[in-house]
Amino acid sequence: MKRKNLLQSFSQSRRDFLRQASAISAGIAAASLLPDAARAARENELNIYCWEGYNSDKVLDPFRREFNTNVKAQGLISDPDAVNQLRAGDTKTWDIINLNNSWGRRQLYPENLIKPLTKARFEPLWDMMLPEFKWPYHWAMSEDGEQLLGMIQRYGPSGINVNTDKVSAKTAADEGYDMFLSDDFKGKYAVLMYDDWVIMHTAMAAGFSPFKELSEAEIAKFDTVMRTVINNAAFLSDDMNAIALNMINGEIIGSFPGSVYTISAARFDGNLNMMNVIPDRGPAETGGKGGVCWMELTSTVNNPQLSPRAEEFLEYCFRPETAKNVSFAEGTYNPVAQMGDKRVMALFSTEELQALQFDTLSESMSKCADFDTIPSYSKLHEIFTSAVRERKA
Repeated sequence: MKRKNLLQSFSQSRRDFLRQASAISAGIAAASLLPDAARAARENELNIYCWEGYNSDKVLDPFRREFNTNVKAQGLISDPDAVNQLRAGDTKTWDIINLNNSWGRRQLYPENLIKPLTKARFEPLWDMMLPEFKWPYHWAMSEDGEQLLGMIQRYGPSGINVNTDKVSAKTAADEGYDMFLSDDFKGKYAVLMYDDWVIMHTAMAAGFSPFKELSEAEIAKFDTVMRTVINNAAFLSDDMNAIALNMINGEIIGSFPGSVYTISAARFDGNLNMMNVIPDRGPAETGGKGGVCWMELTSTVNNPQLSPRAEEFLEYCFRPETAKNVSFAEGTYNPVAQMGDKRVMALFSTEELQALQFDTLSESMSKCADFDTIPSYSKLHEIFTSAVRERKA
């Protein structure tokens, strides 16, 4: 059977999705204001705040049926915004939060916004993990190593994406971010407008780690590089599939930044010349690593009336079939840490593994620094928004 074109079917942007989901969000928020008596039977309710994929009916419908649970899920596009919503009182709304790896350990748990998981229940599931995520995986644990803060599942490397019919992967890895800053590459790439990630990779392009407090001189250099990145781009977009489609059509050659998941749908459609590449060299503070790798931590929110289905959902996500569905949810395909389990790996076809660049995935991850807190984020974000605003003026 002819495969449905995924790029055409799922080119909807994250922000478009959130606008459509606003009614759901409002309904959930309204439910949180109901009297305690009306909310007592939460064993049949579960509210999830997550990156795209976990809100897929492909993932949620089997859980809804098996556990007879009304599951509502809202997508997010910014870790900092989601954290701020919990700080503002949304712990009364959500049961599950799904964010990039450092937030649980650095902010959510210290601020009492998430609840530790039952170790005895979840530690055995770590036997499914790939070697780099074996127990006790530090990003899933509290700073003292005593508390299990959530479950690791999706992960991936982030650097740049290129059309290797135009630029070889070897050249892209060797030149790295410098290629995007050169005059020759002006107008030949798009900026993927995920704020945190543009900021992190711009810092690395400027020659320093984003995961340290920056000096005034470094911030000034960041300003210069950010304006070059923004002004020299063919266009700016938060729609990763639209960027991939423009790469396939030859309108642009690359994406800054780019990750495996932002190109995987295009690769699954047979466009194996679309590749995620991690620069061979990076800042001294990252040990010379040129990319950033992320892992998602899915945790239970410190909701005063936490749904008893919350931990059951986390356990459910580790079933081999569910792990595969999470990996290949609509429009965004990601490797999952449970690919260390033969039962999970057996569910992936050769085409699906190619889409994930699985044959070179370990090497790409080894060239990446772990996603972490950005101490100078507010200053860097101000520069980013200023550059975007000036371009649009």
